[in-house]
Order: sequence, then C-alpha cells, then structure tokens
Amino acid sequence: MTEEAVTTLDDEPVTRRWWARAAFAAIVIAIVLPVVVSGLRALLTLALVCVIGSVVIIVALYWFLIGRGAIRVLAAVVAVLPIPVVAVYLIREGELWVVIVSAALALTAIACARRALRPARVQSLMPEHPAPPVLHPFVVMNPRSGGGKVGRFDLQRRAEQLGAEVVLLSGPEHLDVTELAVDAVRRGADLLGVAGGDGTQALVAAVAAEYHVPFLVISAGTRNHFALDLGLDRKNPARCLDALHDGVELHVDLGWINGRPFVNNASFGVYAEVVQSPEYRDDKTRTVLRMLPDLLGGGTGTGLRARIGDDTVTGPQAILVSNGPYATNDLAGLGRRTRIDSGRLGVVTVSVADTRQAVGLLRRGHGHGLVQRTATEVVVEADAAEIPVGIDGESVLLPTPVRCTIAPAALRVRVPRQRPEIRVAPPQLDWVRLWELLRPRPARSGVRS
Repeated sequence: MTEEAVTTLDDEPVTRRWWARAAFAAIVIAIVLPVVVSGLRALLTLALVCVIGSVVIIVALYWFLIGRGAIRVLAAVVAVLPIPVVAVYLIREGELWVVIVSAALALTAIACARRALRPARVQSLMPEHPAPPVLHPFVVMNPRSGGGKVGRFDLQRRAEQLGAEVVLLSGPEHLDVTELAVDAVRRGADLLGVAGGDGTQALVAAVAAEYHVPFLVISAGTRNHFALDLGLDRKNPARCLDALHDGVELHVDLGWINGRPFVNNASFGVYAEVVQSPEYRDDKTRTVLRMLPDLLGGGTGTGLRARIGDDTVTGPQAILVSNGPYATNDLAGLGRRTRIDSGRLGVVTVSVADTRQAVGLLRRGHGHGLVQRTATEVVVEADAAEIPVGIDGESVLLPTPVRCTIAPAALRVRVPRQRPEIRVAPPQLDWVRLWELLRPRPARSGVRS
C-alpha cells in the first residue's frame, strides 16, 4: 500500500476528530458563558425557571388531550403561558441575549457532533444487488389511492408501454389482490408491483416473498411510508417505473402479525382505537381530539401487555411494532426508518395514564412511561378475546394473543437506480463515542510502500 493511500484512509478519522473538537468546544462555551456573565446562582435560578416552565407545558398538554370544553381551552392557554413569562423574566434580568447565544452554541454543538458521528454513506444505506431482467411484470393499481394518482400520472399506460400487465382495482366487483398476485405468478409473472396504499403493498409483497419474485413499489398512495424508506420519488410516482428497465434490488425484511404481512408497522391501543373510528378517514384531527379524552383518561379497557423477548410491559396505552426500528426520537412511527434490512422489529410502548407519567416522558425514562426496544418477536396480550390493531394504517380486529415476527431479507424490492429520496439517516448523539474520537489513533505499523 502506498503512502498516498494511507493518507487517504486517515483523512476521514482526522476530519471526524476536528468535528468532535468543534462540538465539545461549542458545548463548553454554551455552559461557561451564562456562568461568567450571570454567575452560578443566577444560572441555577434560570435553570429552575426553565424546568418548571417545561413541566407546566407537559402537564397542560396532557390535560388538553384528556379534557373537553372549558378544561381543554384552559389547558391550551396554560400550555402557551410559560413561554412569554420566561421571555419577560429573561428580558427583565438582562439575560435574554445570553440564552439566545447559548442556545445557538448548543445547536452548533449538536450539528458538529452529528457530523462527526455520521456514518459513511455506504454503511448507512441498504446494499444494492444486481437486478435480472424481467419479461412478464404484473402490476396492480388502485385508481382511488392517493387522490387519483394512477390517472393523474397516467401510470397504467406508462406501465403497459414497458411491457407490464396491469389490473385496476375498480368497479363493483371485489378483487382479492392476494389471489390476483398468486394467479399472475402461476401464469408466468416474474415481477409483482403495486400502485396503491401500504396495506395493498403488504399483501402483494407477501406473495412476492413466498414465490421469490421481485417486488415493485409505485408511490401512488397517500403517505407512501414504505416508498419513503426505499428512497423513491413520492411526488412523481411514474419515476418508480424506471426500475423496470434500469433497476437494482434491495433485500428488505417483511413483518408478520398473526399470519398477516406488514411493511411498515402495527399499532395497538390508543392509535388503533382511533383508526378504527368510521370518522377517522374524513377528519383525522377532529376524530383524534374527540376520542383521546376517553382513551387516555379511562384507558382502552383491554389491559394490554407486551412481551418483548424476556421482558413484559404491563398496561401500556399504546404499542407500536415496526418492520425495522424508527429513530429513537420518533415515538409514533411518523418519520423514517434508518434501515429495513436489520432483521429486527422496532418496539415502542407508551404509558401516559396520569400527569406523573406525562412528566416522566419529558425525561425519556424507560420503565413506566416509555420503552424502546428491538426484538425478533413481540407478543401482545390483552384481557379481551380480540382487539383492534392498525396494520399499515388500516384497522382490523385480531384475536389475542397477537404475535408479531419478522422475516429477514424476505423481500426482493426492485427500485430505480436513481432515487431522489435517499437520505443518510442522522446518527444518534453519543457523547461517549464522540469523546473517543478526540483521541488520535496510534499509527499503524507494518505498512509497506
């Protein structure tokens, strides 16, 4: 190996070390500045004011969620009130500029720390595999999905021009997408695709996994959650068809719940009860606000229990089991998954049955308020014989116990080579690991020119 090659390999650790130094420098200045300007006593008073304000906001938000009428209005006012009160206090004490500068330094420290800890792109992204040519692609399209994206982007004609057989899920007859997919494979289809919601995607994906044929995702749904994590273009679903002539394969996991597949997540408790409401699709926000007081205040009445490996969480009000873990700051599964090929389920349980637990969530404490784990199997038990479960956003009733498992690398997803939504996921902040980056590595011996 030449000396030039060694220098290239060492450039990345050196760059990370400087970003780590910048992060620690910024955070130290952010801490020292208020002490120097205001003194330790004033700093402790300011910290106490901020903590009290945060607790008041959390408690008020909890009462806003469980209350109705005048209580909800009062809670909304109380939740907002600490912000101007703290601002007035800071202005009166002449410390507003100190807080602003310290906050800016703290944000700078976080940005530098993330840059230092950011994994290499090749480590963060799912590996791509060669995609063999397909001769008989079969695509199911739902014209109603996503507000009519199939017609708006002329997906049927575009797919047929590329040699695909297309079946539209329209008309008075009820078409079973699983039967359609199985029949297509038996007739010689060597690729199965879906232009529709995530629930339909999961059903056809299960057939593709069973028969070991590639699966094509066309982002014609509403949220396109699965398409987002695959890096697909959600604004122009027609670009997903590029995979038919210039594609690669991603080998991703597939979740299973009581024999049903899911590509994103399965939710239990509060969220599943809300999704089950007939009014949810027409007015999501109003339905959530109307139902939460009963669900949070009195509980769902099903006595949920989650067995995660050797541990059991008793009495959570919400459980989210996902095909691959979400980021640690994403409690509702509304963001992105770093990988869908880890071979692990992500599990989040939340309990906010009283104000104490609501404040406990502020500390992100594990145990009673919040649990975040990964596992290969999760079993959800309940006092009821069957419970509502939200599977990829669709509500179903399942008999208990409900067993969630994962099939690692079960699905060969064919995607375009160029995908605009590919993102390197931001790393978790690990200050111990960041501190280790400050220490230069010893020079490697035995390198020959």
